Amino acid sequence: MQALVIAVLAVFHVLGPAGADQAGQATTAAQAKLDEALRREGEILASMANAAVAGRGESGELALTWSNDFFKAQPGTFVPFTVSFTAPELSSRAALLYVRVERPDQPVRGKTREAPAYETIFPVRVDARPGQRVTLTRGFAVPPGNYRVVVVLREAPETPLEPMAHRKAGTLVLDLAVPDFWTGELAVSTVMLADSVELLREPIPADELDEHPYVVGSHRINRAQTPIFARNRELVAVFLIYNPTVGSDKHFDVQVDYHVYRKDQGAREQGTRPADARGARPGERYVTRTNPQRFNPSMMGPRFDPAAGTPILAGQGILLSGFEPGDYRLEITVTDQLSRKSLSRDVAFAVAGS
Repeated sequence: MQALVIAVLAVFHVLGPAGADQAGQATTAAQAKLDEALRREGEILASMANAAVAGRGESGELALTWSNDFFKAQPGTFVPFTVSFTAPELSSRAALLYVRVERPDQPVRGKTREAPAYETIFPVRVDARPGQRVTLTRGFAVPPGNYRVVVVLREAPETPLEPMAHRKAGTLVLDLAVPDFWTGELAVSTVMLADSVELLREPIPADELDEHPYVVGSHRINRAQTPIFARNRELVAVFLIYNPTVGSDKHFDVQVDYHVYRKDQGAREQGTRPADARGARPGERYVTRTNPQRFNPSMMGPRFDPAAGTPILAGQGILLSGFEPGDYRLEITVTDQLSRKSLSRDVAFAVAGS
């Protein structure tokens, strides 16, 4: 609990700097009152999480939904995630996002409870009108394996000792299977559909990456919140390639192919399908492909070294203006030209009418 108290202290230094400054100048008695309030704040969040795990707690007035991706990290696996909800009438723009990641067979929090793999409280701001969709994005790193994730989102006062008659809250409990990217085998991160990928002017400090989880090196991936795109949009698929074969001369060579299929129930396969495509599935027809991408020293530059753990950032943009409205599947095949090993990933998306 001490770590949570420290986290809550940090939260209110962010959420209410004026209150924090006043607290620093307060008497010993006032400081003790503040410390007790912050300790209590952490206990309430942990208790709400325990109740949710035990099935005793309602999901709350904030109906939370979860989505996440997986990246290779040092050490373990990095899990960028998004917690979303539709905003009701809120009493405060400040809130606390509690996240606990633990083994599924781990007992409910108690004195003898083993420390979770991850546990923290994030300060968040909720500037939304009723009915607007709110998305809160953060991240954490854990070793590969199976976990239970417990999330609590609760309104907070703008300053730590400010009274609040009622605080809206929501809880969420889910299972999470975290993959292992450290096997040495060819692997890829989650394939993400993005609104854009932007080049940053300066890198994000390492200790701030959990608040900027979709920053990869000098790029920020602006993750799309829906897989439905208008015809005037560009479909942007982006992902990271790990563990390509690197020769003794530091040579590597990876090819990525992109093929698109449209779901068309009852249709036979139509169009000309290249030999390197896996083929339409029942109820699909082949639509198009893009030019293959190659990643090697001549393309990436002599300083790029995948043997040192640097991932290959791959991605493709596909203009949708010529696509008919409907449901589609993007087939991505990654081939290591040196080992001749390959893997494929599928991404579902839809094109709206206009």
